[in-house]
Amino acid sequence: MSGLLLSFYGDDFTGSTDAMESLACGGVRTVLFTEPPTPAQLAKYDGLRAFGVAGMTRSMPPDEMERTLRPALTAMKACGAPIVHYKVCSTFDSSPTIGSIGRAIDVGADIFGGDVGGRRVVPVVVGAPSLERYCVFGNLFVRNAGDAQPIRIDRHPSMSRHPTTPMDEADLRLHLSKQTGKNIGLIDVVQLSRDPRSLADACADVMIIDLLDDGQLATVGRLISRSPFVVGSSGVESALIAHWGCEARTFAPVRSAGSIVAVCGSCSPVSAQQVDWALANGFADASDGVEVATRAIDSGRSAVIHTRRGRPGAGFGQMVCKVLETSRVRRMLVAGGDTSGEIARALEIESLEMIGELTRGSPLCRAAAPGSAADGIEITFKGGQIGAVDFFGLVRDGSAQDD
Repeated sequence: MSGLLLSFYGDDFTGSTDAMESLACGGVRTVLFTEPPTPAQLAKYDGLRAFGVAGMTRSMPPDEMERTLRPALTAMKACGAPIVHYKVCSTFDSSPTIGSIGRAIDVGADIFGGDVGGRRVVPVVVGAPSLERYCVFGNLFVRNAGDAQPIRIDRHPSMSRHPTTPMDEADLRLHLSKQTGKNIGLIDVVQLSRDPRSLADACADVMIIDLLDDGQLATVGRLISRSPFVVGSSGVESALIAHWGCEARTFAPVRSAGSIVAVCGSCSPVSAQQVDWALANGFADASDGVEVATRAIDSGRSAVIHTRRGRPGAGFGQMVCKVLETSRVRRMLVAGGDTSGEIARALEIESLEMIGELTRGSPLCRAAAPGSAADGIEITFKGGQIGAVDFFGLVRDGSAQDD
């Protein structure tokens, strides 16, 4: 499809909406699909300049990742965007056995070649200053809501203890070397300040590129702009937007939705605090079943379905389908990457497009789900570490000020 600037494959749902937000706020019309789109699907959107595919590879073992990624990336390559981005979480949590970013690099390099100025190089950009993720001398630092200052990833109280992929190494070269046999190099912040001209002189198969602040975005964007395959966080989109010099788009303030349904399968401390805030501020605890949620919504309250009382997150998709079919709710919040993927597929969502800003990394979207009760619903997918303690209230009440 002519006119495309970029396509991306997200390793989970929440990260995929984060990448879409970076592009949309940069003035690049972007649509997020749940499967690689056909030319006919892309043609429905006038002025489309980028598209994404929301995947679930972050929770897969390497062989399953490859079986999923190889046909998906091949289909995306055929769509004609000059850059394909494999989008990973800005905390880079992964391992040799689950969500292997190294395996994704190996598959992508095989499909796209990775040629940059005659060399086969895959750039990796993990820093995302707008999310307070910083990569300095190859080491990753993060600051989540409530953190006084950025903390090295392997010392962070939540990410170093991630239940599936704990980050026990801050040097991303060492962390990634356990997942791929490729040579891994680094363009550090000092080299960036000297404005390196290209990746053509890279002496490694994979080049991690530091990113500390917004002033470096255009330089990083220029470095990766000729790469057919890039790996990294939404810092990739932010860098390319800065390099392209796109005109920013401003969205209208988000209005109150009345009642909403919130679903939290995330186990992060940030999400737990947000659930506690919701239950203390008017949300009904609907974890016991659909009927509780429906009664709350029909009475004008919002409802939250969560894992705090020991209920496993699996099966939330069916619950939410029934809530939408039996209530008048038209806005949803979903917290947790795996939960988001489950619910999006249960609701038979075909695509999403951003319609409003809430907090960075979790935009409000409108869903296209032909034949489903979710068609046209407003929905936001939130990563475990994203948002202030009152984020559920923001989604319910909106960001607009009363006149």
